Amino acid sequence: MDQKQVVIIGAGISGLVACKYCVSKGLNPVVFESQADIGGVWAKTIRITRLQTFKQMYQFADYPWPASVTQDFPNQQEILNYLQSYATYFNLFKHIQFHCNVTGIEYQGPSSSWSNWNGISGTASQEKWKVTVESDQTPSTKVYEADFVILCVGRFKDVPNIPNFAPGSGPEVFRGRVVHSSEYSAMDHDKAENFVKGKRVVVVGFQKQGLDIAMECSSVNGMECPCTVVYRKDRWKVTDFCPWGIPLQYLYLNRFSELMVHKPGEGFLLAFLATILSPLLELTMCSLKQRWGISKLVETHIKTKLPLAKFNMVPERSFSKDLRSCLLAALPHDFFERVETGSISLKKSPSFSFYDDGILIDGENEPIKADIVILATGFRGIQKLKNIFTSQDFGKLIAVSPDSRVPLYRECIHPRIPQLAIIGFSESFSNLFTSEIRCRWLAELLDGNVKVPSIEEMERDISNWDEYMKKSSDEYHQRSCLTGLDIWYNDQLCKDMGWNPWRKNGLWAELFQPYGPMDYANP
Repeated sequence: MDQKQVVIIGAGISGLVACKYCVSKGLNPVVFESQADIGGVWAKTIRITRLQTFKQMYQFADYPWPASVTQDFPNQQEILNYLQSYATYFNLFKHIQFHCNVTGIEYQGPSSSWSNWNGISGTASQEKWKVTVESDQTPSTKVYEADFVILCVGRFKDVPNIPNFAPGSGPEVFRGRVVHSSEYSAMDHDKAENFVKGKRVVVVGFQKQGLDIAMECSSVNGMECPCTVVYRKDRWKVTDFCPWGIPLQYLYLNRFSELMVHKPGEGFLLAFLATILSPLLELTMCSLKQRWGISKLVETHIKTKLPLAKFNMVPERSFSKDLRSCLLAALPHDFFERVETGSISLKKSPSFSFYDDGILIDGENEPIKADIVILATGFRGIQKLKNIFTSQDFGKLIAVSPDSRVPLYRECIHPRIPQLAIIGFSESFSNLFTSEIRCRWLAELLDGNVKVPSIEEMERDISNWDEYMKKSSDEYHQRSCLTGLDIWYNDQLCKDMGWNPWRKNGLWAELFQPYGPMDYANP
């Protein structure tokens, strides 16, 4: 029997682990990467960017960090070296074609169902994907045939989210430069420094990229040209991951903490435990001043470390809510020192507009003069994913409505889009950790060892997760953040693969020790 063809789109972290586990099943995948190297979002970043997750949580289960990386939060170059070493060790480069941009994929077959699926060896030969690829080097366009497609395109690249402005109040009236953070990040480090040097810079956005850009501008220009940060809402920032000396993973990333949360598809016993343990937690795990549970314990720690009240920056949402929405960011240790000394200025406002010499903050009379405005306003990841499908029908299945999340069973496959998986699109505390176990699940699906249920059952499971994410993340449920239920999610994948979901030695360890990649090193 001819070997079936698997096409992987993207050579970031998800693409690499997808390739590795396909190879482990005897397949010969081809990976199309639009850039010149592997790494995805890590290939081009701001000079000061570091990992936001403990390195112990952000590592491959069968390829730990080398001893030479001693810091808990490695920098960009250390991360790229780690990924290069991983790809070299598992001989993945021979499967990757660089400078290859996939412009569209089209399904060709008599049905649109997973009902006939029995692994890659059992796929009906007439059901194929046509993958259109443009090469930057030739230039040329080729159409490849695939029995299975794995999309690893990520949601934090390529399609910038640009705010809408009323006519006459947008970037077109501004005499300076307006760039998105992705354009700034793509610059060589020296070029980026020269771009902002001696300039009045406004950064719009206060999440990870906005923070890093503001810090870099402050380092370059100091108090002579302060960097202004404009943001809409206060979010919890962390200075360390050990509130009151307790590692954060012991509060949120163990099985006992998940027992206190109502879970999608839980049975009667787990529902009962979540109901009785949640108020018990509030009685036993209180903060110094308020009996509000673990969230207030962490919040009190942060407020003792950071002058949030002084700058009117105490978030309205709880810390736990931001954690479950994947909205946390690590704050550089001297950020507020720079605010105090005046090299960084903070402006909170729901909206702003442009004028010829800068921006106007809603509700303020004094304009902010600027030479450069950098929009650290995120990406339209769902739109990017939707656009890759030639079929409008498939595109509509990906983006059901403007405020919906991508409906994926096990956060991997769409019930009505056959022979295709999407890896790395939903978020978690450690995206590498989550992507790897999904790829292991997917490899077993390709090998015929995982059987998917009916379309109706898959859609019912997706609906249960939708309900959970709307309650846990509110308006941010589109991000499909799994943080807070990572172990429960992994349990479902383990059961599908025939693994024991309980990975620790002993009940105490099982309940109270954090779970991480090394717990899943072996089946």
